[in-house]
Amino acid sequence: MTTPRFLKPALSALALSMAMMGAAHAETLDVVTSFTVLGDVVKNVGGAHVTVRNLVPVNGDPHDYEPSPEDAKALKAAPVTFLSGEGLENWFDRLAKASGSTVPPVIVSEGIKTHEFEEDGQNVTDPHVWNSIPNVLIWVDNIEAALSKADPADAADFKANAASYKARLTALDAEIRAEIEAVPEAKRKVLTSHDAFGYFGQAYGITFLAPQGVSTETEASAADVAKMIDQIKADGVKTYFVENSNDPRLVKQIAAATGAEPGGELYPEALSDASGPAPSYEALMRYNAAQITKAISQ
Repeated sequence: MTTPRFLKPALSALALSMAMMGAAHAETLDVVTSFTVLGDVVKNVGGAHVTVRNLVPVNGDPHDYEPSPEDAKALKAAPVTFLSGEGLENWFDRLAKASGSTVPPVIVSEGIKTHEFEEDGQNVTDPHVWNSIPNVLIWVDNIEAALSKADPADAADFKANAASYKARLTALDAEIRAEIEAVPEAKRKVLTSHDAFGYFGQAYGITFLAPQGVSTETEASAADVAKMIDQIKADGVKTYFVENSNDPRLVKQIAAATGAEPGGELYPEALSDASGPAPSYEALMRYNAAQITKAISQ
């Protein structure tokens, strides 16, 4: 059927308008996240509608990071920036000031019940909330809300992505609990480099000992190390782990003094690269749980 000549201009205009709408809808949000674990969770919620730039790279320490001029440029241009908060990214305020950004970051850990305790005479908050999957379910809700506010046209997709991701995480949480509960409680004790697994321990029933506090910026004194050695011997801790994002020398020194055997490497606060065992948050949690369970089962 031949299109009447008088309709052709109108149809052409309609086609052009639809193409322009499609192009606009295809644009993505260029968001900034503070570190790789958070970046992966944002990607899962944002899907094809977001491009994520992590400030701290894979295998990097999110406590002790030195931002670059490129980071400042990315932050200045980003419509949305995500932080975990709770004292993790103490370097971020300097970066925000240097960048000239006036957009407040989204603190994804808002609403999480955090661990508060005394360390070196000061009250501190444990920032490693993501090592408990139920806490990351709260992250997902906060991320979905922030992305939907920044990009209302794609809110339905963000909601669907979040629901699918939360279902996978909930199943993984149950899998980890069953895996660890099969090990006698008396054997669920391990030594790690720094105190990054408090939420994991509380959620899944494992006792973690560490010579450093919640931040890798702290240093253990000789008295602290001696006390740790005595505690490890008294508690019968048989396994130690190094961490991908910080120096293993101190934990190895303590292990040598106590007879603890190496259990491998854990990923408490940074993803591995694509070729490593923890390139995503789901892979990180599954891998850490498997490594720990294998070590304490022996």
